[in-house]
Amino acid sequence: MTITREIMTPAPRCIGENDSLSIAASVMSELDIGALPICGEDRRLKGMLTDRDIVVKAVAHGLDPESTPSRTLAAGKPVTVDAADDIGIALDRMREHQIRRLPVIEDHQLVGIISQADIALALSPETTGATVEEISRQGVS
Repeated sequence: MTITREIMTPAPRCIGENDSLSIAASVMSELDIGALPICGEDRRLKGMLTDRDIVVKAVAHGLDPESTPSRTLAAGKPVTVDAADDIGIALDRMREHQIRRLPVIEDHQLVGIISQADIALALSPETTGATVEEISRQGVS
């Protein structure tokens, strides 16, 4: 049995819930990534922020990236998986919610992220292909 902790990318970089979208975009550019967890000062996950969110939900609607805090785009409770859960649970959640990056939680704290790349590196090509196909059917996250 493979558990999420075994394939996750540990200690992901967070953007603070009060940090501006401009800061988030700079961090994404610096790290060459397309998504960041939004965390509170308590390191608890508040949401996920993607580069697409910044463009489509903020800039396109006239929000100022310099003054708009990242928490503005943290809609609803984020989909997560526990670090001790079987990887099958993580894959099911990614498929069900059509998300490409899944935050990993332990003791209410963000400890990692599972991405499609992590799946590709750790699991069989068949599992990877089926997961990517299901995630990509309708949505992009």
